[in-house]
Amino acid sequence: MSDQPSSPRKPRTGLGRGLSALLGDVPEPAVAGESPATGIRTLPVSAMRPHPDQPRRHFDEEALDELARSIAQRGLIQPIVVRPHGHDYQIVAGERRWRAAQRARLHEVPVIVRELTDAETMEIALVENIQRADLNAIEEAEAYRRLIDQFGHTQEALGRIVNKSRSHVANLLRLLDLPPPVRTLVVEGAIEMGHARALIGARDAEGLARRVVAEQLTVRDTERLAREAKPSAGKARAPTPPVAANENADIAALERQLGDLLGLNVRIAHGEKGGVLSLSYSTLDQLDMVCQRLSGEGI
Repeated sequence: MSDQPSSPRKPRTGLGRGLSALLGDVPEPAVAGESPATGIRTLPVSAMRPHPDQPRRHFDEEALDELARSIAQRGLIQPIVVRPHGHDYQIVAGERRWRAAQRARLHEVPVIVRELTDAETMEIALVENIQRADLNAIEEAEAYRRLIDQFGHTQEALGRIVNKSRSHVANLLRLLDLPPPVRTLVVEGAIEMGHARALIGARDAEGLARRVVAEQLTVRDTERLAREAKPSAGKARAPTPPVAANENADIAALERQLGDLLGLNVRIAHGEKGGVLSLSYSTLDQLDMVCQRLSGEGI
């Protein structure tokens, strides 16, 4: 992007409302010498501060170095979004670019200045990071939780903002029920979201997670391990025998697909004369979501 574009900017398309909708129409850069309160302008890197509650917490050092080298060669192509905050500016979207610009020893960078509320700031930061696939599952879940707790957003409203289903939001929020060490493994990429979901509600989830990492277990193996670890009424249940490589593969895939769609643990017990489909929920909110979907409401 040049400093003085010669043609009107085309609206950006993206998830949910999109950054263009959240930010509104971005005006043309100000004439030299003017100091508009909002718009596109250039600011010193030292005049900006990161937002303390920005969704992204984990920054890959190697990726930052790579971005810094690119910025040093080509400059910062996409502006950083900021808002006035005290005597300086607070970063709304683009903290990774700001960090990389510092490493590239840039003194000034292009920015988009906007007057934004705290809630709007969190929304924009969340959408921008999700559009770039920059957030891990825990960071995304924590951002949803803050928008719910601090600003009164509903799961359905959050789903509209990021263009994802309510069940996706509910599914991610359940990850916050995991012990902190397990959540850290997700942030670090040691286990995937599927592994973490399987461990929700399991006895000694932290110990099971360490075993998943040590033995490099698949999500399916982790689900079986978590089921075996759950306490049963009466006498202990015999461990589930290992499943052959291709046995019931279609049913397993269907369980995962329905689980991702509903944000719940789904089990299918299929036999020659039919079977049983079971859904496990842990909160009344999840039960309400299932009832709405079954009755055709909120779809």
